[in-house]
Amino acid sequence: MSFQPVLPLTGYAGWAFLKRTLAEQQTHFTATAAMKRDADYFASKIGTVDTAEDLVSDRRLLKVALGAYGLDADIDNRAFIRKVLSDGTLDRSDLANRLSDKAYYTMAADFGFDLGTPSTKLSDFADRTLDLYGQRQFEAAVGEQNNSYRLALNAERMLSDLAGKPSTENTKWFTIMGNEPLRAVFQTALGLLPSTAKLDVDQQLSLFKARATAVFGDATISQFADREKTDALVRRFILRDEIANIAPPQSAASIALQILRR
Repeated sequence: MSFQPVLPLTGYAGWAFLKRTLAEQQTHFTATAAMKRDADYFASKIGTVDTAEDLVSDRRLLKVALGAYGLDADIDNRAFIRKVLSDGTLDRSDLANRLSDKAYYTMAADFGFDLGTPSTKLSDFADRTLDLYGQRQFEAAVGEQNNSYRLALNAERMLSDLAGKPSTENTKWFTIMGNEPLRAVFQTALGLLPSTAKLDVDQQLSLFKARATAVFGDATISQFADREKTDALVRRFILRDEIANIAPPQSAASIALQILRR
């Protein structure tokens, strides 16, 4: 029998429960027979992979590889994935550099098939990839019961990496704005309307920065290297999302103000 995440509560109380039990629940999840079969196969075979063609030719390996980057739905697009991985990321014309979804770029960079020796030959590559795979699959399982919690888990994981990158702050904001799940968390937490996405990209950037300054006192993404700032962002997202789902439109604003001023 497979392990399903235990989510006995909803709203912020449910999120707090999930966070308290997260490590234990993830351990049980990755120990299920299906996850262990995937992990054992990947660990035993990935070191033999030399090219992108080798990877896409083995559906079981490809399943884990794509799942580690949240790209599970592309498993049947073998030619596309082979092109992304074969090109790599070193040249501006490479396909991964031209795609709006940067998960492809991250995957291509991590596998390094455009380098002399691909990362598949590194001793810790299997463990790093399987760790990502376990996190992503657990998040997906959570999302089957509560998609808001999946978005929140995804935001925590992505921000811990993005906030510490040496990129410019504008580049970090554009990364968030171009990543639909992460954007949804920021947009809701900052009280921005979905219609914001229809504005010119520079206008969007200005709005996100202005709201971040108003809410957190800081317009940077680097601030979220501080775990307390990330916790505050996620808390606002969960509460605002809950309000949007339970409150009539005319009272949502007043209730939000009462809760978020606590």
